[in-house]
Amino acid sequence: MEQMNAMALTGTDLEDLKYAKLLLSEPSLTARVINALGMPFEKGIGYLPKAWHGQIQKVSEKALARALDFAVVSMGKKGRKASTDSFHKIAAAASGGVGGVFGLPALGFDLSVSTIIMLRSIMDIARSEGEDVSDIETRLACLEVFALGGRSSADNAVETGYYAIRAALSKAVSDAANYIAERGLAQRGGPVLVRLIAQIGSRFGIVVSEKAAASAIPVLGAAGGSVINIVFLDHFQDMARGHFIVRRLERTHGKDVVKAQYDRI
Repeated sequence: MEQMNAMALTGTDLEDLKYAKLLLSEPSLTARVINALGMPFEKGIGYLPKAWHGQIQKVSEKALARALDFAVVSMGKKGRKASTDSFHKIAAAASGGVGGVFGLPALGFDLSVSTIIMLRSIMDIARSEGEDVSDIETRLACLEVFALGGRSSADNAVETGYYAIRAALSKAVSDAANYIAERGLAQRGGPVLVRLIAQIGSRFGIVVSEKAAASAIPVLGAAGGSVINIVFLDHFQDMARGHFIVRRLERTHGKDVVKAQYDRI
């Protein structure tokens, strides 16, 4: 088995890996929002209350905690029919419309709803790439996607690399999987789960900050809020597709082989 896995990827598998890396290297949410709205992102920064910046992490972690509840409790078995992509976009647009009307005060509600919508979409993508979404490790891999879409200006290429982020999260994900398998979510405030949410939230919060700044522009209204949420959803769908293509290839060829090829692309 090791000798077979030692061969480099070729043909369709290599093309799939190239596509995955392209998706995982996509522009930030800021760039996508600028392209979609046709206005400087910096406009929104000025409308954010100073005190709000300190709340972003709390709002992000609360949304992720609710998403974790959904991932563990509410998801169906492997054979369950997937929702359509259009359903996810309509739901995200509706949530963003509420945020667009009520502005920053509605961010907590909007984010809680849109994060679960995104997680449902991410799980459908995982299933389409051969994952068993009834497995707790797969469900946590879906939650892990929220850490892949955020890049800080203080980050460097080493810190933001796809495999570097996975490595940084690996112990927290493994510990959480064992904890949930033994205890479920009876003790939601357990240190293991809090640590996982905090680690994912530190990167997810970067993207939420970008979303909040864009949503803060007064002229956007409901239509602009809907557009932002669709871009938000598209961003994480791309991260999920790339993530689960890589995981599918790892199941076939082994993690070391896929990582080495990924680094060479």
